Amino acid sequence: QVQLVESGGGLVQPGGSLRLSCAASGNIFSIYDMGWYRQAPGKQRELVAAITSGRISTYVDSVKGRFTISRDNVEKMVYLQMNSLKPMDTAVYYCNAERGTDSYWGQGTQVTVSS
Repeated sequence: QVQLVESGGGLVQPGGSLRLSCAASGNIFSIYDMGWYRQAPGKQRELVAAITSGRISTYVDSVKGRFTISRDNVEKMVYLQMNSLKPMDTAVYYCNAERGTDSYWGQGTQVTVSS
């Protein structure tokens, strides 16, 4: 079992920055592939960024060059640094841990980009 708790969301103006954090507890954190997903009202949940246990990261095209995912296996944390935020980034952001058929989710944190 892995428990995930997100934090760091909020209201920010277009062009601003936020850093989301995901604190993990439970099983060995380092073996899990970690991801940040988001879900906007009326839309499907989408994968925004992912980082494997081997620290290979991938991003959806719409955030490349603006968002950075990172992990700290000692502190059992995953971060999403979000720069140059746009109104289209407004969504609830979820942290995910995955290994094989096991998949765990946090409760989500709201990010609102608006002037």
